[in-house]
Amino acid sequence: MQTGFYFDQTRCTGCYTCVIACKDWHDVPAGPASWRRVITIEQGKFPDVFVAWLATSCYHCARPACVAACPAGAITKRKEDGIVVVDQAKCLGNDRCDLCLQSCPYGAPQFGAEKNAKMQMCNLCFDRLEEGKKPICVAGCPMRALDAGPIDELRAQYGDETEAVAFTYSTDLKPSVVFKPKRKISLVGGRK
Repeated sequence: MQTGFYFDQTRCTGCYTCVIACKDWHDVPAGPASWRRVITIEQGKFPDVFVAWLATSCYHCARPACVAACPAGAITKRKEDGIVVVDQAKCLGNDRCDLCLQSCPYGAPQFGAEKNAKMQMCNLCFDRLEEGKKPICVAGCPMRALDAGPIDELRAQYGDETEAVAFTYSTDLKPSVVFKPKRKISLVGGRK
């Protein structure tokens, strides 16, 4: 089984509740490390403008580049659910190594501001999943733009769209995510 995320880009308002809920739940201190991030996409010129958001985190890829790149074996993929996890005790730290970050096209590996910070990233709140609860970002989203669960079930429920604005699906890594992308609509000439 592979666990993954669903993101409805048409519902996201860029409120950052998912980011704050994640930082709070996992006690991630204020600073550069953020397990979930929100990217703002602004395109066009008045009167033909487009704005969307992309809530992003680790996509727990079927073939994660970070696992293969880590020389210390600090990053592994759980067999039971496909969640990618980090053993910070094994991590060499970003002063000595950041190969995981360099290998990930989605910027999932995160490092704090401290000297030789250890890698950290979204673990899909596997502790909550084991209790039958949704990840804290999903539970906290006021617009219900996020969902998580077995990727086959998410595809059955939401479809199998793997592209969204500001996201490029890697056929090599196979990120475990399904989207409802926001479509560009021109106010001066119809759909683009």
